[in-house]
Amino acid sequence: MKRYAISLLTMVMLMISVITFAQKPTTQHLTFKGVPINGTLLDYVSKMKQNGFSQLETEGGIATLQGDFAGYKNCVVVVSTLKQKDLVHQIAVAFPRRETWSTLLGNYSSLKELLTEKYGKPTTEVEKFDDERYNRGEDDDRKMYQVKFDKCKYRSLWRTENGEIELSIEHNSVISCFVKLAYLDKINGAIIRAKAIDDL
Repeated sequence: MKRYAISLLTMVMLMISVITFAQKPTTQHLTFKGVPINGTLLDYVSKMKQNGFSQLETEGGIATLQGDFAGYKNCVVVVSTLKQKDLVHQIAVAFPRRETWSTLLGNYSSLKELLTEKYGKPTTEVEKFDDERYNRGEDDDRKMYQVKFDKCKYRSLWRTENGEIELSIEHNSVISCFVKLAYLDKINGAIIRAKAIDDL
């Protein structure tokens, strides 16, 4: 009888601990290529090299790498930390530059579709030109001109429990236009923010 009571008590305790563990919210880091956005810059760069990226340079708490990502060749990946706190918190991917609006929009739309499949509908999205004419039509060259002069707003944002993912159409002066994808880890982003507040 005593043995039965001990077994029953042990089983009840085990069930309680399983239920308690299952109910605890587990906050995890956002991932990039399956690697949690966490750790030192050196460690993170090492993991990206294992994923096939080659390192271009490291300076001021920022590492620049190059490699294939999401079916696109020669993407530039920027891994960011706060210099005073060697903690990776943000990853940005610049996809290959495009010379025409149709290919630029095609890249953006394709990536948006994949991200929507993975994360659901974007939390916010803006897809428009400042000048209404370009929202209804106009030719490819004129739309690229609008992108180069910062008159095009194409941006989709996904807020997840682990951080934010932002897809956008960007430009580097009038030299190049490209799609950018940025990942901001919630946990490490909060640590970096707290450090910034301390600085004030």
